[in-house]
Amino acid sequence: MKLIALALTAACALSAAGCTSTQQVYASKDQINQAARAVVGTSLIGARGSTRADQDKIDETVAGLSGARAWTQSECARHDAAQQ
Repeated sequence: MKLIALALTAACALSAAGCTSTQQVYASKDQINQAARAVVGTSLIGARGSTRADQDKIDETVAGLSGARAWTQSECARHDAAQQ
């Protein structure tokens, strides 16, 4: 029983230490904009969806957002089902 209490105390202490040792970091609006541009990209600019090249631009943008996990798995599954 004492071993279990010791293990639980150690686990609580480690959890508390892990949660309180993280320093907060602030991002400026410019940094957030740069991060968003890195994820989304700029290839969508000027695309209208009327040509194959436009569709490629749209697909590239969606791939970036998908890679950043902007959509949930259920949303991706619904999209895949709609494409078939």
